[in-house]
Amino acid sequence: MQKESVFIHWFRNDLRLKDNPALVAAAKRGTVLPIFIDDIMQKKDFRGAASSVWLHHSLSSLHGSLGGKLSLYRGDPMKILEEIIVRYDVKGVFWNRCYEPYSIHRDTKIKKKLKEQGLEVVSYNGSLLWEPSQVKKSDGTPYKVFTPFYRRGCLHLETPRTPLPSPSNIKLVYDKEKSLSIDQLKLLPEKNRWDRSLKACWDMGESAAAKQFALFLKKGLAHYKEGRNIPSKPYVSRMSPYLHFGEVSPNQLLHAALKQKSDENVDCFCSELGWREFSYSLLYYNPEMSEKNLQKKFDSFPWKKDTAALKAWQKGKTGVPLVDAGMRELEQTGYMHNRIRMVVASFLVKNLGIHWKEGAAHFFDTLVDADLASNSASWQWVAGCGVDAAPFFRIFNPVTQGKKFDPQGEYTRRFVPEIASLPDKHLFSPWEADEETLSECDIKLGDTYPHPIVDLKKSRASALQAFKIL
Repeated sequence: MQKESVFIHWFRNDLRLKDNPALVAAAKRGTVLPIFIDDIMQKKDFRGAASSVWLHHSLSSLHGSLGGKLSLYRGDPMKILEEIIVRYDVKGVFWNRCYEPYSIHRDTKIKKKLKEQGLEVVSYNGSLLWEPSQVKKSDGTPYKVFTPFYRRGCLHLETPRTPLPSPSNIKLVYDKEKSLSIDQLKLLPEKNRWDRSLKACWDMGESAAAKQFALFLKKGLAHYKEGRNIPSKPYVSRMSPYLHFGEVSPNQLLHAALKQKSDENVDCFCSELGWREFSYSLLYYNPEMSEKNLQKKFDSFPWKKDTAALKAWQKGKTGVPLVDAGMRELEQTGYMHNRIRMVVASFLVKNLGIHWKEGAAHFFDTLVDADLASNSASWQWVAGCGVDAAPFFRIFNPVTQGKKFDPQGEYTRRFVPEIASLPDKHLFSPWEADEETLSECDIKLGDTYPHPIVDLKKSRASALQAFKIL
């Protein structure tokens, strides 16, 4: 039994020491017991396989940053917290808020019950620039369109707080009796160790996040507005997984960007942080967004059931090079360039006619930055059923997109090497190449590379026809 008063800091999606308001508050109150709970009560789709791999390595990094004093548990958070409180002289529990519907419901119940037991229970905003409840129209209703949400809503509020330093001279206690090891959480796949290739593509943790963002500020930000659309160029920040796991806060990114020379690139980057805020606002006010169309007229839309086509899309074997390149990048790295995400999503929903929820589920399982709010909002946007949706007639042509945004074919040739020898003219539409060209490049459609599983022009026309019934 510990004699000194203890304050729990419950890590969730804030796996960092810097700019962690709940951790700072707990450290000011006294000795801190830092914990992480793998919540088995949450929905099974709350965290995908790729996210579990990232979480394993992120927790390992955080454990090291805390001097080996991060206590780990697996089970029902309420039961685990109550058991810890019995064994330690716990006076308070601190955490940074989560905004997924399940988390809000869980945390509300836990906060109420612990307060009834006489504990100090305080939550903070450590994940968003603005609370969803802060950004509303003048009539008190939430925004449904991004531009006014960001320009009229967010930018007219007080500038988000400046980042906090790591708590200094923090006194920590470790639960030697009950804490699990990171391996005991069983976040990594046990048999097919595909996670090793993913780990080779990324460094996880707070320090890695800082290094990646410093690299972006040095080499990417000055080209961001236009360069972020070129998948072969290093002009995107690649901060999305670090943001999702809270290895960096949006406040840190915003304030660092604002310290740079003000121009259209900085404005564009800050607006992308705004899109993340908008996605969370949509989820906050539409808690069933991951399951239900925001526009109810889509409830009767005639989506197709095509298991073979869905699998071909998932494996990057559609016979449409830019789509295949994106899906293979995802499979190999746990990530996909944002421009390509829109292309492959449009292809699935509008060319193949498959429900957006199938795509969202696959992305949620395979992306290291899988985020319930952003993933759901983005898929509904592409499908046309979101509140701030792309018009139904906006159908990304993967041939045109390839020629425009991957003109030298660097990205496509990297991930679809079997057609790398094709001349640029035919790289994005090998089915249009003559037999002599294919033969010279040692390509046999249907053998070394698939025939396209759908005709782009005909499927586009079919999609437009189907949308007319809405």
